[in-house]
Amino acid sequence: MSNTVPTKANLMATQKSLSLAKLGYELMDRKKNILVREMMQLVDEAKDVERNINAVYIKAYRSLEMANITLGLCSNFARCVPLDESLQVDYKSVMGVEIPVLSCDEPELKNYYGFDSTNSYLDEAYFNFNEAKKLTVRLAETQSAIFRLADAVKKTQKRANALNNVLIPQFTRDIKYISEALDEKEREDFTTLKVVKHNKEHEKAED
Repeated sequence: MSNTVPTKANLMATQKSLSLAKLGYELMDRKKNILVREMMQLVDEAKDVERNINAVYIKAYRSLEMANITLGLCSNFARCVPLDESLQVDYKSVMGVEIPVLSCDEPELKNYYGFDSTNSYLDEAYFNFNEAKKLTVRLAETQSAIFRLADAVKKTQKRANALNNVLIPQFTRDIKYISEALDEKEREDFTTLKVVKHNKEHEKAED
C-alpha cells in the first residue's frame, strides 16, 4: 500500500511526476540508441584499423629486420630522427559524453641519417613505422571512444531501467491508490449527505 496521503493535490503531483518519469525514460532510451549507434560505427572503424595496422607493423618490422641484417643494429641511425612530440588530445561531445580526439602533425619525411652509410631497407622501416604510428594514434582514439561510449550506454540503460521498472510502476500504483481512495471518500460523502438530507426531511415531516 502506498504511503502517499490520498488528496487531490497529491494526485496532481503524482500524475505530474509520472509524466516526467515517462518523458525521462523516452529521453534515456533515445540517448542510449544514439550512443549504441555511434559506438557500433566506431567498432567497425576499429576493426578496419586493426586489420590494416597488423599488416603495417609486420611490414615495418620486416624492413627493420632486413636493415639490421644488412647494416647491423640501427639504433644509432634512429637517434638521428627527431622525437615527435606533436600528439594533441581534444574532446568532442556525443550526447553529453566526452569523446577524445587525437591528432599529431604530419612529419616531414626526409633522410636524417644520410645515404652513404644506409640502404633502402632502413628507409622502408622509417616510412613504414611512421605509417604504423598514424594508425596507432587512430586506433587509440577509436578504442578510447568505444570504452567511454560503452560505459555511458551502461549508465544510461541503468537509469532507464530504474525509471521503467521502479519509478513509473510506483507512480502508477500511487495514482490508482489515490484515485480509488478519493472515489471512495466521494461515495462516502455522498452517502452521508443523503442520510443528512433524509434525516432533515424526516424531522421536517414530524414537525
